[in-house]
Amino acid sequence: MDHSILNDETYENFSRHIHGQVSEDRTPLNASVEVTMRCNLRCQHCYIPLSQRAASHPDELSLEEFRRIFSEFMDAGVFWLLLTGGEPLLRRDFLDIYDDAKQKGFIITLFTSGTLLNERIADHLAEYRPFAIEISLYGATEETYERITGVKGSFNRCMQGIKLINERDLPLKLKSPLMTLNAHELDSMIQFSESIGANFSFDPVINAGLDGDITQTRFRLSPEAIVEFEQHDERRAKTWPEKIASYEGKEINVPYMYTCGAGRKGFHMDAFGRLSMCISARPPSYDLRAGSFQEAWEEFFPKIINQEYHPDFKCVHCPLRMVCSQCPAMGLAEMGNTEVAVPFLCQLAHLRYEAFTK
Repeated sequence: MDHSILNDETYENFSRHIHGQVSEDRTPLNASVEVTMRCNLRCQHCYIPLSQRAASHPDELSLEEFRRIFSEFMDAGVFWLLLTGGEPLLRRDFLDIYDDAKQKGFIITLFTSGTLLNERIADHLAEYRPFAIEISLYGATEETYERITGVKGSFNRCMQGIKLINERDLPLKLKSPLMTLNAHELDSMIQFSESIGANFSFDPVINAGLDGDITQTRFRLSPEAIVEFEQHDERRAKTWPEKIASYEGKEINVPYMYTCGAGRKGFHMDAFGRLSMCISARPPSYDLRAGSFQEAWEEFFPKIINQEYHPDFKCVHCPLRMVCSQCPAMGLAEMGNTEVAVPFLCQLAHLRYEAFTK
């Protein structure tokens, strides 16, 4: 089955069926993989430290190591594979990595800025189609876009990359991290996406850096502004009430730190072979160069999943916990402690509840 040409309804049914088959089991269906931390842009909001994005990393996984690890993923039952970065296309052997993943049957999504796409890469992706290509659109104008990326000429290169993908009728999605620097162009970004027949989405929460640097959060919209944008977004205005209603009346006092699918249905691997719960929750990690994925999944992840919050941590008893973005990773990155609530997220959760339960 060529999953790259499934329509939305067929794909949704397929995905629901697969997840339903393993709903009671810990099965690693979803993997996100940073093939490199390096990037050709210098985005002001990026959670990857600039020193890692700008530096050369000779200790990144080799092509052969990716092939071995992807085989272990395949044997463990991974279906969905996200290839991201940094900028994944910076790797000269990216297409070799991609082809190996494709040959192993993964349902592949590629995250890219689009600025390094060229005819050769676009033609290759057209011949060996991914499930989706998601390109980050940082603004609708050159001025806004490059104010964020910090690189002259990057806007035109992004537009060219989008054109190359669209000309080949590849499954393109555009997305934007919404922040104070580009929120005024949201309508224009939506209109542009519609004009080329691409789906568009935005993420209104800017995260702190992986190294605990909170400089990026200065570009966050206020919780009030975020909720206002979400109320005017057709999809979010529908899904937030549904999500809130799905948790009404359910047990709240769950002691476990991780209540999402991290370590249960999905995981993350960085460019150096370090496995972690998700793309945000990096420590602790498991070194795949020194062990196997099977060992990590069966022995390492369960220890993290079973970690409990201190019973006095206020978030354990909060009735909005299941609709709040607070988690150990967010607490650690922003507050330096897994058991300290992030005030911004707390306020956002309460405003969302008030706005979408009226």
